[in-house]
Amino acid sequence: MSISFTPFTKQQLMPQEEKLEVGKRRSELFIGLPKETSHQERRICLTPDAVNSLTCHGHRVMIESGAGESSSYSDKEYSDAGAEVTKDTKKVFSCPMILKVEPPTLEEIEMMNSQSILISAIQLKTKQKSYFEALTKKKITALAFEYIKDEDGTYPAVKSLSEIAGTASILIAAELMITTEFGKGLLFGNITGVPPTEVVILGAGTVGEFAAKTAIGLGANVKVFDNSITKLRRLQNNLNQRIFTSTIQPKTLLKALRRCDVAIGAMRGIDRTPVVVTETMVEHMKKGAVIVDVSIDTGGCFETSEVTSHEKPTFIKSNVLHYCVPNIPARYSKTASLSISNIITPYLIQIADDGGIESAIRCDKGLKCGVYLYHGILTNKAIGDWFDIPNNDINLIVF
Repeated sequence: MSISFTPFTKQQLMPQEEKLEVGKRRSELFIGLPKETSHQERRICLTPDAVNSLTCHGHRVMIESGAGESSSYSDKEYSDAGAEVTKDTKKVFSCPMILKVEPPTLEEIEMMNSQSILISAIQLKTKQKSYFEALTKKKITALAFEYIKDEDGTYPAVKSLSEIAGTASILIAAELMITTEFGKGLLFGNITGVPPTEVVILGAGTVGEFAAKTAIGLGANVKVFDNSITKLRRLQNNLNQRIFTSTIQPKTLLKALRRCDVAIGAMRGIDRTPVVVTETMVEHMKKGAVIVDVSIDTGGCFETSEVTSHEKPTFIKSNVLHYCVPNIPARYSKTASLSISNIITPYLIQIADDGGIESAIRCDKGLKCGVYLYHGILTNKAIGDWFDIPNNDINLIVF
């Protein structure tokens, strides 16, 4: 007689109760929208429509009076959308969640409550070690727009603002070409019987792609330079037409710069943007040509570039007009605000539906990528290495 063995006990083989997943408890958000105090910042994170969407979901939004004015949104519009409007800055910063475009100053961090949540840009190149130490002291959980990833692995906030910067660079160049002081009086485009405007774009990323689209739409002849064949191929496919593309070779680039009316700097580097156009090359450009260096945020790709401001945006060097304003999207504050708002609002609703920031970053890996401080613990290795601050992997803390 054979005896059969089983790895299960008699009790384990008996029908068991079905265990269902415990439903997520929805949380209510209380969001503070302070007024931007940075010199050139005119954007706001949430439009009145976004505030209305949040308040309809049962969330509270407190906004500092005048915060939306530079983006053409009045206090009344926010009030009608369900926001609480106050002139008390400290009251806004005492909210459990703070939304800002620019990172907060040390004084603003001081006004925040312990264990608050901060969602803003980080702009790492402008930060000091003291910024992270102040956030750590308050045990803040901080997320950066630039680090949040989409389902396809792209960075939605960076991509969206790059689209604005690329399109704007051509529109700015078109304005500068007709300025009475130094402009050549050229209409940007292609008029019958008149040679088209010649445009050189350095960089085939999102900024370069949208600059090319806008220039082609106006009828210009476009030449794009980049050292990545993959990026150049993708740009060709996205434009749905063949244009001049080349890797960055000094002789070919100089030839193109000599003939161009407009040169757009749209390069990006890991640390500092590489300088690909020397001062000698700029000296060979046409008198009255226009340079718009979008890369100035990270150093600029023209050797002659110097940081300018929205108040005094241009200077002339080697008979070439330079526009080197960092943060070009702030010039188009309403468009940029709409773009940021459209990206951040779904995340806010998702955070609430998931039961708070803790659950949300467990459920969404892309959102987890945006976290650089978790209850005061630095979780971003790049920041830790940059400022020599101890850091921990977020995946070992939240899993």
